[in-house]
Amino acid sequence: MIRFRRALLAATLMLGLIGTVAVAAPASAATTAADTDIRDRLEAAPGVTVLEEQPVVAPYRFFILSITQPVDHTNPRKGTFEQRFTLLHRGTDRPTVLHTTGYNVPEYAFRSEPTRLIDGNQISVEQRFFMPSRPGEPKWEQQLTIWQAATDHHRIVAALKPIYSQKWISTGASKGGMTSIYHRRFYPSDVDGTVAYVAPQDVVNDEDSAYDKFFTKVGTAACRAALDGVQIEALKRRTEFVARYQAWATENQRTFTITGSADRAFEFMVNGTTWAFWQYSLESDCADVPPRTASSDDIWNWIDLIYGLDSNTDQGIEPYIPYYFQASYQLGYPDVSLPHLKGLQHYRGQDRAQSYIPRALVPRFQPLAMLDIDIWVKFAASRLIFVYGGNDPWGAEPFRLGPFTRDSQWYVAAGANHGANIAALKPDETAKATAAVQRWAGVTTPAASSFGASGSSSYIAGLDDHNLALDRKFNR
Repeated sequence: MIRFRRALLAATLMLGLIGTVAVAAPASAATTAADTDIRDRLEAAPGVTVLEEQPVVAPYRFFILSITQPVDHTNPRKGTFEQRFTLLHRGTDRPTVLHTTGYNVPEYAFRSEPTRLIDGNQISVEQRFFMPSRPGEPKWEQQLTIWQAATDHHRIVAALKPIYSQKWISTGASKGGMTSIYHRRFYPSDVDGTVAYVAPQDVVNDEDSAYDKFFTKVGTAACRAALDGVQIEALKRRTEFVARYQAWATENQRTFTITGSADRAFEFMVNGTTWAFWQYSLESDCADVPPRTASSDDIWNWIDLIYGLDSNTDQGIEPYIPYYFQASYQLGYPDVSLPHLKGLQHYRGQDRAQSYIPRALVPRFQPLAMLDIDIWVKFAASRLIFVYGGNDPWGAEPFRLGPFTRDSQWYVAAGANHGANIAALKPDETAKATAAVQRWAGVTTPAASSFGASGSSSYIAGLDDHNLALDRKFNR
């Protein structure tokens, strides 16, 4: 339902969240003996294979690796697969960040916000079943569960802790943030603290009134009316736009087997434009929403900008089928009522996760999975930080701290979207959250390479900021 493409790039650029990777510099003179042979130590770790080392700015080293994982942790004799992950090596004397992507892993060096705050190493893990980290003959319901994925992460930690023996912090954004919490629930002692960004928690899958309420309050009344208006107008011009969509698909060798037709894919795309807008745009972008009197070209181009024409094609959906399966199976999926479109939709109520996976894969939903996570967070968890964006739809159903959650914090960055982070909070909140992360990581003084303006002595070119492109398809 909720899809986007180029809006993500625009939003991340506005928020200053994308950095470039610098070429390698000469090795630091301060490198320890253990660091000089870090590749050998990695290759000796159980199940780990070094696939590639890429040049990055000193004193870092960047590796693409894999680890041999059981396809089913309940029965390791059923076979194995190779799970891909990356390592940004800072030093074995530094703390380590376990970065769970929830999706594919980027094949380039970057630092998440916690990695910058503690000046640490960073391990970024590809979620099982995202290509190429998929078993040869996958059995989805048995093998793609939150517990199986958490156990993947546990085995990576176990393999690398003998090398990186200092404190560990886990983190992730969006689905990656959810994944970091699931890992903590099943293996609470693997890391010393967790920072989860913009992570929704759909405890009761069939109760989605919080999302409907969100869309009646976010932004200004004028902006909400404009977004409703462009959706209404797009569906009123359905015949013209569906013909255009089919022609575009034919020209670009795109198909609609999974969604069923260009007409159904188009309606789902229109449904999702408002969500996608608030997820990655700013309130100031409301001025660019086409009026209902706009030309078809202007409306078409805006929909493409905000949502992405490719998103609902087979080719756009296929890389993210593991996500839609998980949403249909355990995670849950929001159902937004969109009352202003009721008389114009042909497929009302069908824009669900199940519509984005082949019918043969549709599982029976497990309603207790998220309830278990919610109970753990509220009654047994500790050392958690949650950060949400005030204008992000995914914050409508967030994780909540409970009466027995210990040493934890929860924040909303006012006016922020799906790119919200600690730096976007109020100064006193930023300071408090930063202090907690550094305390959990055993960092007694601020990291020498933490927040700093470009060009300053504390800025490391090419390795700055969490790259939200790895969540570009988180469209529950």
